[in-house]
Amino acid sequence: MTKLGELIEYLETVAPLHFQENYDNSGLIYGDKNSEIKSVLISLDLTEAVLEEAIKLDCNVVISHHPIIFRGIKKFQDHYVDRAIVKAIKNDIAVYAIHTNLDSVIENGVNGKICDKIGIIDYQILSPKKALDENNNVGAGMIGRIENPMEEKDFLDHLKKSMELKVVKHTVFLGRKVNKIAVCGGSGSFLLNDALKQKADVFITSDFKYHEFFDADGRIVIIDIGHYESERFTINLLYELISNKFRKFAAHCTKVNTNPVKYY
Repeated sequence: MTKLGELIEYLETVAPLHFQENYDNSGLIYGDKNSEIKSVLISLDLTEAVLEEAIKLDCNVVISHHPIIFRGIKKFQDHYVDRAIVKAIKNDIAVYAIHTNLDSVIENGVNGKICDKIGIIDYQILSPKKALDENNNVGAGMIGRIENPMEEKDFLDHLKKSMELKVVKHTVFLGRKVNKIAVCGGSGSFLLNDALKQKADVFITSDFKYHEFFDADGRIVIIDIGHYESERFTINLLYELISNKFRKFAAHCTKVNTNPVKYY
């Protein structure tokens, strides 16, 4: 049998905890590292529905990208976070999050997965953290190019197909071909200036506020594809990593769509 600590040790070689942002809460949120793994369920978010799925599949470990806890908890109340934590504890389901540390690595990271899905090549970190890695292999976002430049509308069609999107938000087209592309899974508006400095033609991310779209200012096309939509293939990334490394337990991708945003 494989112990939880062995799985954690492996995941933290892929994405060391000290790579996470200061505000983050990656790592083991609940569980005993010495416990034996029955099976693992992988999700983007931890919700009560995901935990119900874990119970049905007899999974005693849930690996989520987003941590269920960001704030301190003083009292357990009727709140979705509190209810999920209580359900995990009552059913002895270990909870582990691998968030901005997985965002920050170039190899086997969230943004590299996005680049692979879109067909971006020669990609590198958009905003390197030199204090963590002098070779610029750790940081926020990614920038690269596509092999064959496309007209802006054609690129949006390609993006929607490759990322399985029904709708995107974007700023005005600039009448030039798309070649150099910046990406950031999740909330990436803080990287707009980096994308501009790197002379990206488009910047693909999510969670831009209304007035922030004006900051494109005719210099770049901002494409907001949605937070869940930008990161959902992280589930497949983690599944592949875990399944290729461990053979003594089964890993499952959640079938629960945890996206709280719905479109009509």
